[in-house]
Amino acid sequence: MVPAVQVDFYDADELKSEVSWIPNKHYSGIYGLMKLVLTKTLPLNLQKVIVLDTDITFATDIAELWAVFHKFKGQQVLGLVENQSDWYLGNLWKNHRPWPALGRGFNTGVILLLLDRLRKLRWEQMWRLTAERELMSMLSTSLADQDIFNAVIKQNPFLVHQLPCFWNVQLSDHTRSEKCYRDVSDLKVIHWNSPKKLRVKNKHVEFFRNLYLTFLEYDGNLLRRELFGCPSETDHNSENLQKTLLELDEDDPCYEFRRERFTVHRTHLYFLHYEYEASADQTDVTLVAQLSMDRLQMLEAICKHWEGPISLALYLSDAEAQQFLRYAQGSEVLMSRSNVGYHIVYKEGQFYPVNLLRNVAMKQVSTPYMFLSDIDFLPMYGLYEYLRKSVVQLDMAHTKKALVVPAFETLRYRLSFPKSKAELLSQLDMGTLFTFRYHVWTKGHAPTNFAKWRTATTPYRVQWEADFEPYVMVRRDSPEYDRRFVGFGWNKVAHIMELDAQEYEFVVLPNAYMIHMPHAPSFDITKFRSNEQYRVCLKTLKEEFQQNMSRRYGFAALKYMTAENNS
Repeated sequence: MVPAVQVDFYDADELKSEVSWIPNKHYSGIYGLMKLVLTKTLPLNLQKVIVLDTDITFATDIAELWAVFHKFKGQQVLGLVENQSDWYLGNLWKNHRPWPALGRGFNTGVILLLLDRLRKLRWEQMWRLTAERELMSMLSTSLADQDIFNAVIKQNPFLVHQLPCFWNVQLSDHTRSEKCYRDVSDLKVIHWNSPKKLRVKNKHVEFFRNLYLTFLEYDGNLLRRELFGCPSETDHNSENLQKTLLELDEDDPCYEFRRERFTVHRTHLYFLHYEYEASADQTDVTLVAQLSMDRLQMLEAICKHWEGPISLALYLSDAEAQQFLRYAQGSEVLMSRSNVGYHIVYKEGQFYPVNLLRNVAMKQVSTPYMFLSDIDFLPMYGLYEYLRKSVVQLDMAHTKKALVVPAFETLRYRLSFPKSKAELLSQLDMGTLFTFRYHVWTKGHAPTNFAKWRTATTPYRVQWEADFEPYVMVRRDSPEYDRRFVGFGWNKVAHIMELDAQEYEFVVLPNAYMIHMPHAPSFDITKFRSNEQYRVCLKTLKEEFQQNMSRRYGFAALKYMTAENNS
């Protein structure tokens, strides 16, 4: 939802054959040659484009660069900045033979392309013939597309409109880029065109690096504000959203809660590399959880307890996302796992959108089953394998079941984690462990029937009761969480009620357990405890949810109303 921005994707696999015949030694590999085929790839009605490498930082408004097209004269179709290294002069080392270029040659990190004119000049034929001819003696490209662009320009110098060098200040190892700028206002585009990227050596690299990091830590929501002078066509979704928001009553004391349900959060799926193939036996299960910055320290422990795939939604600001990146890259435990999907939902609004986060993590599950957990719980060692066996044992594929993993808690920061049920029971008897929330919210887990669990050796069925909120494993197609519940309170209760309404059976696993680890109370629970209006609004939302349940499930949903009244 960025105004006046339209995004299109093109499948690189379909273009590979156009350039795969060119041997290339550059670290960008085959993708470094793709710019050559833009005239063929981009739509015919597109006349002008600015082509940018992904390793550049803009230090000015890109509108200034668009204005440069007006300066093109005659047959000029390419806007380029001269190379700031001596590469094409061929004097960097003994027997250095670069591709042919005009003088110092041109850098292709920033290109202005007049596509319609290039097509008329039969660009495709032009670069192909040049590449074929030069490869007979050069054998491969060293700088990917840049070598071929420069060889074409050497033959046809009239094609180039030379841009001032501040439009592409190059920071590779052999450059003298400081000649491009005298003070900060001269800088337009900074190009990290070295394999070392931010670690490159340069007289002013500290300044450039800080500028780049400042952009990364910017609040990205600023980009969603309408810009003056940039008319944007509002899309259908955006119009519907505006209409919905206008229908809300701003004088309603619960307005902020209601608005939250319709907030469209910026979301970056798979923030880090993810690779996992679900096993063929159809029993695979993904652990699902959500977290914010203050629970980051739980990730390593969870990874040690659960070897299967994990889907996590992280609620972070742009600056926190960068901190998370540095944290993850510095962690051997996290870096050794490629089966953890990290999905960042960027902060917006006043509340922690707990159920939206759960839904984001759930939607990215690719295994047939998911274990819906919370980030402050450690699953028992071996739970992943135990759940997979239970899938077969309890015929999960053909029945509607929610398998309950009994929840316990410790108040100790240093816990000797029980390796077996027997060890857990002895810690329970010694007072090192307790059943979860036994002292503040017994109803949440009472139906699990811990007394029965102590001696159970086979799975047993339990009935839904008011306020029941166990941690369960369900099929991937089970219902989503209700987004109206944000922050603290009723977010899981509503989901379990929905499962019950859809006739899921709750089956407690006799040898499964998870343990809640102690931490400072969250900001939202503090708000719930200290703010009466918060509690009033939660009660209102709860009542509305139950009315919705009655409408959707009719007579069957009556028991939720009566259970609530009796509780």
